Amino acid sequence: MTGPPVVREGEMAQGDGTPAQTRRLLLRGSAGAVSRCRDFTARALADWGWIPAESPRARERVEDVLLLVSEVVTNACLHGGGPEEFVLRHADGLLRVEVADRSPEHPRRLAPRSPSLPGGHGLMVLDRLASDWGSTDRGPAATGKVVWLEVSRPSRPPWRRRPGDRT
Repeated sequence: MTGPPVVREGEMAQGDGTPAQTRRLLLRGSAGAVSRCRDFTARALADWGWIPAESPRARERVEDVLLLVSEVVTNACLHGGGPEEFVLRHADGLLRVEVADRSPEHPRRLAPRSPSLPGGHGLMVLDRLASDWGSTDRGPAATGKVVWLEVSRPSRPPWRRRPGDRT
């Protein structure tokens, strides 16, 4: 059985001359959407050099990205009528994640809840782990919104140990 179509397309060049990348995953329904988007993201991060992580901090950032993907896709499933499209954009060490859904209702913060209570903490996770996030209308031709977030890649270590180097 084949999955939904995946479109990969290069965009403008990054500062180092490599092309910026955009990857799209079309989603139909919520069944398995969270795990499919996490797997899709992990493959893209591996292609873009985020995985394998080169430091504990970089490994934590990859885990943060996968958690953020889970949060925004889960929210689209629970509150947005189901995700329709999942987009990753990567350029100059910045990852932008976008989830389009059918609901015109934008995310809004509710009254603070106790951290010990389950649920209702998704926007707090976005605030804490994403560099920036927000939502926009999909436009006049489509119903719904796009929830987006951005995460920067930790800077690479200033040195690299070569084979045969001693500590």
